[in-house]
Amino acid sequence: MLELIKRCIFAFKYKRAVKKAIRLHEQTGMKYLVIYLNGAIKIVPRKNIKKLISMHRFKKGVKIGDIEKRALFITK
Repeated sequence: MLELIKRCIFAFKYKRAVKKAIRLHEQTGMKYLVIYLNGAIKIVPRKNIKKLISMHRFKKGVKIGDIEKRALFITK
């Protein structure tokens, strides 16, 4: 039962993040990624991924392509 509640909460947060990423993409025209980072769902512009890599938010040697492969959602 507890696992079902956790899944429902994750699904709600995921849907909300996807809607926000699409809205931001329509406003700015930038490519946004919905990723799972540090135990939470984050919406990150593709341009800022290099900053996150340089701040050591990801393991050493991770490239932007690797992050895009593991992203939960990518705007077009």
